[in-house]
Parts: sequence; C-alpha cells; structure tokens
Amino acid sequence: MRLQTSCFRGFTRGALCGVFCGVLFVALFHSAGCSSDESGPTSSGGLDRIQLPEGFSISYFADGIPGARSLVRSPEGTLFVGTRSKGRVYAVRDDNEDGIADAVHLLAEGLHMPNGVAFRDGSLYIAEVNRILRLDDIENQLEDPPSPVVVRDDLPTETHHGWKFIAFGPDGKLYVPIGAPCNVCDEEDERFSSICRMNADGTEFEVFAHGVRNTVGFDWDPKTGELWFTDNGRDWLGDNSPPDELNHAPEAGLHFGFPYCHGGDRLDPDFGAGRDCDDYRPPAQKLGPHVAALGMRFYDGSSFPSQYQGQIFIAEHGSWNRSSKIGYRIMLVRRNGNEATTYEPFAEGWLQGEDVWGRPVDVLVLPDGSMLVSDDYAGAIYRIQYTG
Repeated sequence: MRLQTSCFRGFTRGALCGVFCGVLFVALFHSAGCSSDESGPTSSGGLDRIQLPEGFSISYFADGIPGARSLVRSPEGTLFVGTRSKGRVYAVRDDNEDGIADAVHLLAEGLHMPNGVAFRDGSLYIAEVNRILRLDDIENQLEDPPSPVVVRDDLPTETHHGWKFIAFGPDGKLYVPIGAPCNVCDEEDERFSSICRMNADGTEFEVFAHGVRNTVGFDWDPKTGELWFTDNGRDWLGDNSPPDELNHAPEAGLHFGFPYCHGGDRLDPDFGAGRDCDDYRPPAQKLGPHVAALGMRFYDGSSFPSQYQGQIFIAEHGSWNRSSKIGYRIMLVRRNGNEATTYEPFAEGWLQGEDVWGRPVDVLVLPDGSMLVSDDYAGAIYRIQYTG
C-alpha cells in the first residue's frame, strides 16, 4: 500500500496558508500484507507478544502512520486519524473490507498538535491547541483536500495538556476538553481543567464539566446517552498515587475535584487546604497510577461474546514518571448499570519488563464488531477480533 499525500501544508498555530501539494505517491509508508523495502512493525513482528483472552486475535490494520492517535470513522467507512507531535491528519480506507487498509491519504500537515478528530454531516473536524477546523465534503476530496474552515479560534494557546480529543455527543454538540496548563494549578479561567461543548458551527460555547485535569478520551453510554471519560491524575505524589480515573457525568455542571481532590479521597497538598473531597464527584473507577488512560469506548458491536457487550475498553498509553513502568495495554472495565465492578487487562504485551515497543492511544469499534487500537509509538493501527 502507498501513502497518497494530497494535503494543505504549513497550516500552523493560527496561520492559514492554503498552500496545496499535488498528489504524490511515496513508498515510505506501508500496510500489513503489502510489500515494502522499509522495515516497520509488520516486518519486525511483535504482535505475537500480545496477550488476549481466549478466542481473540490481533493483526495489523495499518502501519506506517507516524504518531497515530485519535480515531473517528465516517458512515461511509473512511477512518480519520489525528496525531500530536507529528502535526498530521490522515484518512485511511479499507475498500475491500478485508481488515487491512488499502490506502492512507495524508490530508494535512504542519498543524499544531491536531490530536482530535470528529466527523459529522460529511465534514471532518480537527482540534488544534487553540482552534477547531473543519474540512467539508472531505470524502469526495481525499486526493485534493478543501481549504479548511475555522470553526472557532479563541481557545487557550497553552500547550501543556493543550492537545484535545473531540467528539459529537447525542445532543449534537461538539465536546472539546481543555486540560490544565500545568501539573497542578488553580486557574481563574474556568475553561481550564474542563470539558466544554458547543454547536457544530462554534456557537453557544459552554463548560459542561469542571475539575477535569486532562481527558483525552470519552464516550457516551449507548443505552442512557450519558457521558463517561478518562482523566489523567497529577504527577509527583509518588509511584502509586494518585490514580488515573474513569468518570461518569450524567449531567452538566458536575465538578470532579481537580486541583483540590484526587481519586475521590486524597486532598492535594498544595490546593486542598479547607476543601472536602465529599464536595466533588468521585471517579466511577480508580485506574492504575500514572497509566496515562487515554481513549475509551463502550463496546456496542455484536461479534464479541455477550460478557463484553456494553462494557468499557480503555487504552492506557503508559507511565513516563514512575520508577517501574505501568500501563501500555488495553483495559476492560465491566459495569452493572452505572457501577463499575471490575478493572482488568484485556490486551497487554506492548511492555516487556521495562522495555516498550508500543503505546496504545485510542480504541474504536468497527461495524463488524472488531476493534481498532491506535499506537503512536509504533505508528500503527491494530485490529482485534473475536475468532473463537
């Protein structure tokens, strides 16, 4: 497979440049099952190290996608992929639906941490640090992307936790988190440490949830329509504290504790004086400490066994500031209604001792019931399916 680069370039930080490159075919990127002289995850192996429950298998959906992070799929089957440090956005097609990508289009490069991607009514929404862009009628223009429309460009410019995951909710609003511009701080601007939402055209911007240090993944319960999200705990309180969190926000206006209370029961040593953790909504499930819980989705497919239906899968990117590494895996949170009952590994093996060869970022359920997993470290997207 070859990468088609048909993109707008130099579109960084608020500067619209509108310089387009023609269609260029390069052999530096490839997909599993396709010939290439370049080494990569496919040719170097690695998936035999991944441990899954009995009956499940994992394969490469695509590789040669540097920095692959947030995922969204259009109803017509195009997978859009954001990145962070790479500044790129990709479109991936599997036209013969064999579970292996046929083509990867480089839609844009030179963007400012374009982590988040969302899709609605034929348009691709891209989240940079300080603004939201939109590419209209994008699937008919993968080889010649349109000029981007600026939906909103007045978001904070701080890059610390400035990259964003975005998604449209059941209410038709675009949800846009704004992370804390620090490890731990108490900012006057209420937009920091929050999940915000707005109309698709950028109007009626408002804060939906407060006290959220940094969420890079959320989803809505397919039965209730209520929001659930991951949140990364603060650093430098020890190897085992505080936990990352899985939170449940059934309504607007709730406060989840940051920077005053962590994990629902630990007051912050700098900002917790005079506070009470009972005043804030506790996590639905405490996750591992410093695991960097990012993407999460409800499993709403039909091919996994019944015990996985409606449960939550979480991509743990892995720790960076712990004396021994933790995370680097896909975790499963089982629920009974709105109560989390178990938190257990589903796919692990990207961490071998203290050696890392992959870092999961996002998960996405496909119409056939299989699940995609992005990996920005290996530059790959995996496909997990049930074959038992």
